[in-house]
Amino acid sequence: MLDVKSVAGHLLAAGSVFAFLADHRLELFPPAMFEDLFPSKRGRPSIPGEVIASAIVLQTLHGLSDREAVEALTFDLRWKAACGYPVDAPGFHPTVLTLWRKRLAASESPQRIFEAVRQVIEATGAVAVKTRRALDSTILDDAVARQDTVTQLIAAIRAVARQVPGADGLVASVCTGHDYTRPGKPDIAWDDTDAREQLVSALVNDALALLEALDLDAITQQGGKPAEAVALLGLLAGQDVEPAEGSDGTDGRWRIARKVAPERVISTVDPDARHAHKTRSRRQDGFKAHVVVEPDTGLTTACELTKAAGEGTSDAAVGVRLLEADPTSAPAETGSGAAPIEVLGDSAYASAAMLQAVQDKGWVPLVKPRPLPTGVAGGFTLDDFSHDPHAGTLSCPAGTTRRLSPKGAAKFGNACAGCPLRQRCTTAVKGRTVTLHPQHDLLAEHRQRATDPAWQQTYRQHRPMVERSIAWLTRKNRRVPYRGVDKNNAWLHNRTAALNLRRLLALGLTRDQGTWTLAATT
Repeated sequence: MLDVKSVAGHLLAAGSVFAFLADHRLELFPPAMFEDLFPSKRGRPSIPGEVIASAIVLQTLHGLSDREAVEALTFDLRWKAACGYPVDAPGFHPTVLTLWRKRLAASESPQRIFEAVRQVIEATGAVAVKTRRALDSTILDDAVARQDTVTQLIAAIRAVARQVPGADGLVASVCTGHDYTRPGKPDIAWDDTDAREQLVSALVNDALALLEALDLDAITQQGGKPAEAVALLGLLAGQDVEPAEGSDGTDGRWRIARKVAPERVISTVDPDARHAHKTRSRRQDGFKAHVVVEPDTGLTTACELTKAAGEGTSDAAVGVRLLEADPTSAPAETGSGAAPIEVLGDSAYASAAMLQAVQDKGWVPLVKPRPLPTGVAGGFTLDDFSHDPHAGTLSCPAGTTRRLSPKGAAKFGNACAGCPLRQRCTTAVKGRTVTLHPQHDLLAEHRQRATDPAWQQTYRQHRPMVERSIAWLTRKNRRVPYRGVDKNNAWLHNRTAALNLRRLLALGLTRDQGTWTLAATT
């Protein structure tokens, strides 16, 4: 009599995630799916796996914290029906969700909730005959505040004192530039340049002295949090500072560097957060979410969260990686053989490495080319020059030909002096120099393909869906809930799983005689 679905199940909106989970959570998340998380076999978890998985789906779909999710499970009848809770049953403690996330993260299949929903997508055949995949990414704000150099150095030294056994005594003895037991920033005249530089010098010297006093080899071999704390201190001691004017760094005088370090750590609270420049005018701090979307259905077939900057985090690099790992990107069989996958993406994906990888896979790149720079506004671009790869020469629009250097450079020099086309080509006093990319012909061929009206029509028709999927992903909140790449990557997969499930229901997902099917034609 206290079962919500039996009493009030008819009130659940038809086609909603609540109604679907109330009817099919056991088929979507069977108990065997979570057996490996509790290998002792000495009992079963007090909260069934299908309940936790359903709660995680609803939590990420609605953007709730652990405490808010448990409150919803306690007081919201829709949640109780979806998770199979009686009317009078209290929710579990919020730390249960934390425990399950840790167990999932440590397992061999940490993204199994996302994979379970993707298996439903495959079972319905929604994307089996679709031969296009659209790529895109978006910046997600981090969950911490950006820290300045002084705050980071002090926090890093304190972290070493906490995490490394015996380091607190070393900090007290060798770090004399500041009292690291005091909270907050040092009391100095912050508008005084000399005072700021003296403080920076003292903090950097303390960090270097502490690193020299520690047994770095032993700490590195030990690994774990002590090694992470020491590595972070070493990074921070050099990323934002440089020798003061007139110093070579050996006299202990330092200042804030007049530049931004590549891949700069912006917070000791979350060392994975990075500066991001999605566009010249839009600058954020945080992470980057990458997705692969089937444009006809709007279903996300693969996703990954990375640092916002750094090696291996570019759109092109991650795009190829996701396409290769996506099981739904296998070419569909047609009457004449396998139909190649058409890969759609904006100019961020138009790198030579990306285009080469796509072609090597037998896919078709429908990627917007990157705009070519000009030596003069509105003047000639690289495509106005003629390249002969066999002769190793490059000819300019005026017909002058030069041999390419081993590094791919052609110097036109004196030929530009009396050239009638000079005003449209270059303002360089010594004439124009053109350097070709090692894969210039590949890039030029792709730019030529992109001028085809049919190519452009396909791009304009199918590319927008991935942007709509990004809008669904970031709706109401662009801030990640956790710290670090791994935890937020798990959140992204769970969020995407919930959105995929909602999208499948919009397409008419049903279960007929034990088989997942779509009532709607996609």
